[in-house]
Amino acid sequence: MNNSENESIFHHPFTFPESALKDLGERLRHTRWPDPETVGDWSQGVPLSRMQSLCDYWLNDYNWRRCEARLNGYAPSMTRIDGMNIHFLHLRSPEPDAVPLILTHGWPGSVIEFLKVAPMLADPRAHGGDPQDAFHVVIPTMPNFGLSDKLTTPDWSPERVANAWVELMRRLGYEGFFAQGGDWGYAITNVLGGIGRPAVRAVHFNMFPIFPYMEARNEQEQQALDRLKTFASNENGYMTEQIQSPQTLSYGLTDSPVGQAAWIYELVVKYTDGNAEELIGKDEILDNITLYWLTATAASSARIYWQSMLSFKEHEIQVPVGYSQFPKDIHQSSRRWVEERYPTLVHYNELQMGGHFAAWERPELFVKEVRDSFRHSRK
Repeated sequence: MNNSENESIFHHPFTFPESALKDLGERLRHTRWPDPETVGDWSQGVPLSRMQSLCDYWLNDYNWRRCEARLNGYAPSMTRIDGMNIHFLHLRSPEPDAVPLILTHGWPGSVIEFLKVAPMLADPRAHGGDPQDAFHVVIPTMPNFGLSDKLTTPDWSPERVANAWVELMRRLGYEGFFAQGGDWGYAITNVLGGIGRPAVRAVHFNMFPIFPYMEARNEQEQQALDRLKTFASNENGYMTEQIQSPQTLSYGLTDSPVGQAAWIYELVVKYTDGNAEELIGKDEILDNITLYWLTATAASSARIYWQSMLSFKEHEIQVPVGYSQFPKDIHQSSRRWVEERYPTLVHYNELQMGGHFAAWERPELFVKEVRDSFRHSRK
């Protein structure tokens, strides 16, 4: 960190101008729709009728101000770290023995993924839990996403972000904390685990990347490798495009709200275990999409793939590790694979339901996993 950097933390609410919402409505009204798909399923992408239904709701029934008010109830703040303005939400627990916890989102998610679980984690007493499981919850927005700075040079890395998170927690008065993440939040939390004590006391993941070269010793592991092969052959187009040409992709997504919505909506539906509009909620799916739209972060958020997808290296972790395997996630791991990579594993559980956006779609299960995992490390 630059020693001359101003360490102040200041309130920074979500306050998008009415003109931005009016522009969104006008663009939705004047959408130029494509021809319908020539199949009766999702094999060519989001069906036209589903996209038109979602956008009709977005235009005529959805209320962004409701989401804005909800976000502003989590003490939205900003501080400048390593030359970057970092925006974050902060929910302090009323419990005196609460432990600090930082939650890191991924793509195409945002801090909105954690709005359901944050109150349960911070105040278990009010949500039918044990107050001894309480956390002070910090939910930062990664650079290039949301209200955090968009980088103007190609120097994003999980290492840089993880070090910023350590500094953020220090400024908040949290010298030692727990960290949780999936998706790109996994990459950053992996680095945090490598940093370890005294800053990082333990980590929990709800994603564990597996690779084609890994050896399968049983049916479960072979099925996981087969699942990965299917993903690589038929489902990773979004990833390839964002690795290779995030700038080219972004012109359509930044100019068309329907384009931005379709790009995110397909993946949320595909990797939710069940009906995404029922489990997550149509409004919350649109909350996330609208945040990407209003912040014009289609290009900047996609560059995380261009910058780090092919270069990220796993870090050795010596602090306690917890892992929760949700069945609809892209990566399916066995306990053996996790233990081989993380010998300090203290919690492993294979759940019967849940997908890639675990905190968003199955908040109660996610909260239980986080509580169970970190209970090993509270003393």
